[in-house]
Amino acid sequence: MTAPLADAAELPVARAADLEIASAEHRWLVQKLWTQQAVGIIGGVPKVGKSWLGLDLAVSVASATPCLGRFAVDDPGTAIVYLAEDALPLVRGRIDGLCAHRRLSIDSLDLLVITTPTLRLDLASDQVRLRSTLARHKPKILVLDPLVRLHRLDEDSSADISALLGFLREMQREHNVAIVLVHHMSKRRRADLGQSLRGSGDVHAWLDSAAYLTRKPGSERLVLVTEHRSAPASLDNVEVALVSRADGSATHLEIVGDAASGDAGADLPPLAPTLVDRILTALRGAPGPLARAELRQALRSNNKRLGDALTLLERRGDIAHSELGWRTAPPPTSHA
Repeated sequence: MTAPLADAAELPVARAADLEIASAEHRWLVQKLWTQQAVGIIGGVPKVGKSWLGLDLAVSVASATPCLGRFAVDDPGTAIVYLAEDALPLVRGRIDGLCAHRRLSIDSLDLLVITTPTLRLDLASDQVRLRSTLARHKPKILVLDPLVRLHRLDEDSSADISALLGFLREMQREHNVAIVLVHHMSKRRRADLGQSLRGSGDVHAWLDSAAYLTRKPGSERLVLVTEHRSAPASLDNVEVALVSRADGSATHLEIVGDAASGDAGADLPPLAPTLVDRILTALRGAPGPLARAELRQALRSNNKRLGDALTLLERRGDIAHSELGWRTAPPPTSHA
């Protein structure tokens, strides 16, 4: 028997005027590349650097260093990656290379690697495991690479693939995390790159942010294009290449050509300092330690974002805290 309407549970509602306003400060996770708490795709044909771009995003968020050496991180924090096609020593080697290029210590990097041999998001048991992992570690970004290894569904079936994507959207909303899927594009390229993604059209409809890598005809260079649901299309035909040092170490993706020299027009404008940079500038210019409230007032920052940035800087050894407040950490003393 149907319960009386008066006794039925209601859906939560709020007045439109009471909803939180999305400020420009919180629009981006990584400027121009990925919007905050966005689900989306890094797409491309095989062997164009999709996994390198996914790792670059994760390392950038975990270290508050610019992605591709150019795009500032607005909301740094824990990053989690799962590379289903790479052995763990290879994953370690790639991360080591990115850290070497950026002069980062891997020991201080807030990057977690899922080490399970298989992860199938079409299985309820693995969905529970992923949900628990996100709840415990509270990452800012989750990179899953590649989509085809995360299920045994028919990618051309709208019903099958939409259920998997629906679960990931649920995880994004429940844990306030950006989710990046690495996914293949068909060899038949279309004018709208999102329509070239393999499988059901639901994949393209699902995404909030996307980064597409294609190979420039007759060249080893790659072309990066992005699109976003809630922000203007930000990058178009930015050339990048996978480069290494002379000895083959420190492999990473790098912007090349006119974009590298700053002549790429409106696609690559000068970037504003990140919150991490602004904190360091404020502390270096202060006559003494600054309390958190003083920093928040001076920087006009959200309290949680400020706390995350302070924690990151303290973990990196750039700042220290005392009863008087925050200050920059003195450089390590050298001993003969």
